[in-house]
Amino acid sequence: MMLLLIGSIVVLVGVYMLLVETIFKSSECKSSSDMVGKTVIITGGNTGIGKATACELARRGARVILSCRNKQKAEEAIKDIELETGSTDVVYMQLDLANLKAVRTFAETFLKTESRLDLLINNAGLVGDGRTEDGFGIQFGVNHLGHFLLTCLLLDCLKEAPSSRVITLSSMAHRWGKIDLDALVANKDLGTGRYSWQFFLAYCNSKLCNALFTHELAKRLKGTNVTCYSVHPGVVKTELSRHVSLWQMVFVDPISRLFFLDPKAGAQTTLHCALQEGIEPLSGRYFACCTVQEPCSNATDDAVAKKLWDVSERLCGLSDTS
Repeated sequence: MMLLLIGSIVVLVGVYMLLVETIFKSSECKSSSDMVGKTVIITGGNTGIGKATACELARRGARVILSCRNKQKAEEAIKDIELETGSTDVVYMQLDLANLKAVRTFAETFLKTESRLDLLINNAGLVGDGRTEDGFGIQFGVNHLGHFLLTCLLLDCLKEAPSSRVITLSSMAHRWGKIDLDALVANKDLGTGRYSWQFFLAYCNSKLCNALFTHELAKRLKGTNVTCYSVHPGVVKTELSRHVSLWQMVFVDPISRLFFLDPKAGAQTTLHCALQEGIEPLSGRYFACCTVQEPCSNATDDAVAKKLWDVSERLCGLSDTS
């Protein structure tokens, strides 16, 4: 009996170590680059990975703009960041990615009030069900379409900087994603349903959109001073799943406490893509654990990436094509 118990403990420890070194592996940004004189936008920068990213970039001297919906949470985050870093150049600008009109208003305000943009970090995201103000599935609308429009509206400003970058948070979950473009056009979502597994699949689909968007964006930016990267931050304990049901949280929370990375660890690959010198030739690539990695083949499908871009333009009102 004792041998069985010891054997079970050894197996459990072995499984734990394997998971920690694979799925839940952490990494560290090694770059010593500073950001003095540079301006950064971070969507969802008031919490989780976004806040941790903002804190480090502020510490390195950047002007950091937290673009998010909740003003109170943003102001609280700014106080925390200022206290930790000593920076006095962190500001809030209201942005609701679930409302395309609000995205346009944000871009207009930014372009009128700010003189430069060096780094756009499309960080915000959610897991959940429902619809945006414009009738899109919430995960497609927030995780992809809102960021797509935001990036397109700010591209000219990014091109004016000597060297600028667009970082979009994808996820290893993109590997389980599929995109039915005909259904997307017809239903304005990437999947929906009553059950958690259905909107988790929609989340995977939205993360595949993030990778495809970056893949296509890199092609369109070729020959400019702007580069772009998609990122898997790791499996991180954040507010990402705040919209899931109570019983799911009861199940997920103990696992997350045991295995998931904290937001600071989850920000490291984003910081690597933001700060590391010499990665410009890797524009359009997918990064995890602070290294370039191969995504699934669906994430580098040229035809699908272009079609998704074209559909996204039409849905955002950037194209006159019906």
